[in-house]
Amino acid sequence: MANIGISSQLTEKIKETVSSVLPITLIVLVLSFTLAPVPNGVLISFILGALLLILGMGLFTLGVDVSMTPMGTMVGSAITRSRKLWLIVLCSFIIGVIVTVAEPDLQVLADQVPNVDSTLLIWSVAAGVGVFLVIAMLRVLFRIRLNYLLIGCYVLVFVLAAFAPKEFLAVAFDAGGVTTGPMTVPFIMALGVGAAAFRSDARAKDDSFGLVALCSVGPILAMMIVGLFSSGEASYVPEVIPVYEDSRQVWQHFLSGFPTYFEEVAVALAPVIAFFLLFQITMLRLPKSQLIKMAVGIGYTYLGLVLFLTGVNMGFMSAGSFIGQQIAGLDANWILIPIAMLIGYFIVIAEPAVHVLNRQVEEITGGAVPQKAMKISLSLGVAISLGLAMTRILTGLSILWFLVPGYATAILMMFFTPQIFTSVAFDSGGVASGPMTATFLLPFAMGACTALGGNIVTDAFGVVAMVAMTPLITIQAVGAYFRMQQRRKEKQMQLELSQLGDIVSFTSDIDIVELR
Repeated sequence: MANIGISSQLTEKIKETVSSVLPITLIVLVLSFTLAPVPNGVLISFILGALLLILGMGLFTLGVDVSMTPMGTMVGSAITRSRKLWLIVLCSFIIGVIVTVAEPDLQVLADQVPNVDSTLLIWSVAAGVGVFLVIAMLRVLFRIRLNYLLIGCYVLVFVLAAFAPKEFLAVAFDAGGVTTGPMTVPFIMALGVGAAAFRSDARAKDDSFGLVALCSVGPILAMMIVGLFSSGEASYVPEVIPVYEDSRQVWQHFLSGFPTYFEEVAVALAPVIAFFLLFQITMLRLPKSQLIKMAVGIGYTYLGLVLFLTGVNMGFMSAGSFIGQQIAGLDANWILIPIAMLIGYFIVIAEPAVHVLNRQVEEITGGAVPQKAMKISLSLGVAISLGLAMTRILTGLSILWFLVPGYATAILMMFFTPQIFTSVAFDSGGVASGPMTATFLLPFAMGACTALGGNIVTDAFGVVAMVAMTPLITIQAVGAYFRMQQRRKEKQMQLELSQLGDIVSFTSDIDIVELR
């Protein structure tokens, strides 16, 4: 019976994934047969990558439901229940570090920044996440308003940006996006839910969000500090698009990538599993049956991530770069903007962590924030961000001309939006900028920038940062709309009650007259 249940869940997950991935796949296929013809080998590798992505994301989301989310919730509840501040601080820092080091996208970004040791960069960013996860957990425990913390954090970010080398600005903001990906988000969000569950006040559920938002700030500050002490300029060597003689070479290319990602994901998951086992021995002591179920879930998570990362890295990066070059090379290269917006609208739904966030938001808010509203607002936000990113590539404007007014708008909207929407919005910013962004949209931007002869480091980098920024505005706009609707309903109810009172009063007056 258990196997039948798991099988039906997996089928459902794959159906969801197909509906998410199919639109972006069709867009790329249409482009490849019209405006941006691609070599047959690259097209075949893209299709094969899409198939692996669908199967991988289905397995991953199932594994997250069975293992990663319960694991994070239990650990969050356990350390909060202990009432030991030193334990909460220590465990939060360790968790922040190990899940960040486990994030595959961070490794991809680190390898593209020369003159900076990739190991040093990864551990610096991981330490930044660890520190801010401690701050986020303490915020939940001491009931500190997220708005005040975010305002202070982003003021610090933009003050430091004035002194950081311009070559590191876009990379720094991109780091804030890539660190909150498929490994980090499920665990950190579940950690917040576990910590908030210890409280019994009305704001506990609202405060369970916001951990991802704060953890996105740490990498930005860490990268800027690394940039201040860097000895040279950051530069980027665009990926060479592979040439395939036949379909067999395409398959061999994918096979060569599997061992790398099997090892990478194993190394990534090992510290998280070891940390959970330590808690199991010392505090949790879960029954054997539950541990077996979680072990199966970890297996699904592992295999799903391997297939997902192989698909997007081996099949999507080349296609994204080539199509970007082809479209930017057209005489009417302005068409780059609407095409990028169309791709951005659909590609965010293919992010695995987005599914985790949408589901948790709907569950925790009791349906007040439905998944459909989240999907539409996220898609609109990412579409706008891609339009702005392509505008930046075409014009060569500094990323600060977009980020400063964007974040200023998002911070101003905090005062007109319910807190739950502010928390969800800032979480969504980090969640939307995951593997699909890093492995398709970033190469797409780099290809376009190469064709236009721009500076890849200052112009193409920053796409992830733009994707992380616009959902802050669109989701808070949804929150403001929900508040307006709620106030309208309250006024309507008050009016109806007032009218009912008038009717009752009028009826009473008639009765009194009749009695007289």
